[in-house]
Amino acid sequence: MTVFQATATTPWWSSAVIYQIYPRSFADGNNDGMGDLPGISGKLEYLAGLGIDAIWLSPFYLSPQADAGYDVADYRQVDPRFGDLADFDAMLAKAHGLNLRVIVDLVPNHTSDEHVWFQDALESPEGSPARNRYLFRDGLGKDGNVPPNNWQSIFGGPAWTRIMDNGVPGQWYLHLFDTKQPDLNWDNPQVHTEMESVLRFWLDRGVDGFRVDVAHGMVKAPGLPDWDGQAAMVAGEENTQDPAEHSSAMNPPSPFFDQDGVHEIYRSWNRVLKEYTGERMLVAEAWVEQPERLALYVREDEMQQAFNFEFLLAGWDAGRIATAVENSLAANATVGAPATWVLSNHDTVRHPSRFGLSDPTTFPKGISAEDEQPNEELGLARARAATLLMMALPGSAYIYQGEELGLPEHTALPASVRQDPAFFRTNGTERGRDGCRVPLPWHASRPGFGFSSGALSSGARTSVANISVAEPWLPQPESFARYAADIQVAVAESTFELYRSALALRKQHALGVGTHLWAAAHDPGVGVVAYTNGGISVVANVGEVPITLPAGASVLLASSASAVLNGALSPNSAVWLES
Repeated sequence: MTVFQATATTPWWSSAVIYQIYPRSFADGNNDGMGDLPGISGKLEYLAGLGIDAIWLSPFYLSPQADAGYDVADYRQVDPRFGDLADFDAMLAKAHGLNLRVIVDLVPNHTSDEHVWFQDALESPEGSPARNRYLFRDGLGKDGNVPPNNWQSIFGGPAWTRIMDNGVPGQWYLHLFDTKQPDLNWDNPQVHTEMESVLRFWLDRGVDGFRVDVAHGMVKAPGLPDWDGQAAMVAGEENTQDPAEHSSAMNPPSPFFDQDGVHEIYRSWNRVLKEYTGERMLVAEAWVEQPERLALYVREDEMQQAFNFEFLLAGWDAGRIATAVENSLAANATVGAPATWVLSNHDTVRHPSRFGLSDPTTFPKGISAEDEQPNEELGLARARAATLLMMALPGSAYIYQGEELGLPEHTALPASVRQDPAFFRTNGTERGRDGCRVPLPWHASRPGFGFSSGALSSGARTSVANISVAEPWLPQPESFARYAADIQVAVAESTFELYRSALALRKQHALGVGTHLWAAAHDPGVGVVAYTNGGISVVANVGEVPITLPAGASVLLASSASAVLNGALSPNSAVWLES
């Protein structure tokens, strides 16, 4: 297979391991129950010790938090919940001092309804320049009381909301997500100019790149034609549709996603990044179902990376995993770009929990106490094996916060504490994404598992007996005590140490810039995924019976202490071998 080939000038992002931080749930530095920038600063040594190359921060901008910060009211200000620009600058400087790059989220498809532009639009007449920054349209039917088209919101319900003009019903505005997230009009040059200005604002501060939210959005088909389909996020579906057949869900194609016009936007942004030194980068969150279409986003003059959702959606199934790897490497090779690999993020049920379900290829949209509960031990074993399978692949890899601890989903959050708008807009049919966003456990014996003690200490077991600690913004399950960082760091066989060892060996053997070849033992039909990268052989047993390992090979790293028994690899295990 032809693959991306590293050279002496290969940029950092082509093989980087990037750690996603969801700021409100990572670490609380001011003891108010919500994570913040000072909390992140206090844990950077922990992340550097893990061995990552960069961090990606989900939104921390000024926002009413209708969708956890993906409803931006001001792209150039830090929300006071998370700190201020001085806190950001301090965090950025500290990260760079630890040789960690920093990527920030950019949300260009929509703003908050509290953004000054949208407020101006509400106060301006039909056809005004202020309204032309968004997608306002007249309604259909008698008195315009029918939405302009039949599009449905990703979060459920209609994608249109009608406003009041001087006390009477007026035009409708488009919001592909929540009503508080009006879509911008990317046919308006002013929108392009503003977003390029936002890019420069953060690039001038020194950020190393941007993760672009809904990167396949922004541009809509001319005339906004009706479409009978229902688009979905990567959070998944309740069915077990094979990824190879997944495209049927978007046939005919959506008129508001993956339009060809988005590529000119990224060519323009590519030119902006080239104005700066230091190999700045863009990574696309693009829910594009065909690998060949996704590869278009990472052509040489566009973005540098695109998230590999086919790999994430493969689940714990040898055939699906092998197909996702093959498709991703082949598609990216056509445009000379490295692949990316990811198992979880802030929009999906955490993979240790998905892999512990009776069908480990399902992708539920959240899990509640009324749903099937995952087998925690089995899910963790499979998750650790999947980590080894992923981390030896060439390209860049992403880690979602807490993944290095083996953290499972909170599967019993009561409805009274849920905050995801998808939960409310579907009347609870979708459980939502809150379960994967629960604050991290840092110290097993502290209140809130040390989440809100970041201001007290970033390491040692400081006594908090006489200090009032705020309740985390989402409740943590008691089981999180078993996963706390302080009982895993420097503890042999812990999930944290497995990740740290894998990242160290990945760098030592230059696996990120290596070459993938299927091994002779590779046989997805019987549950075996096996490949080589340089001098490392990777074998994963996704089946139900032990498999004999090659004679004479030494085990460099195993997913568990019991992974290899009497020369055979146990089910739900993986190893790195060295000849």
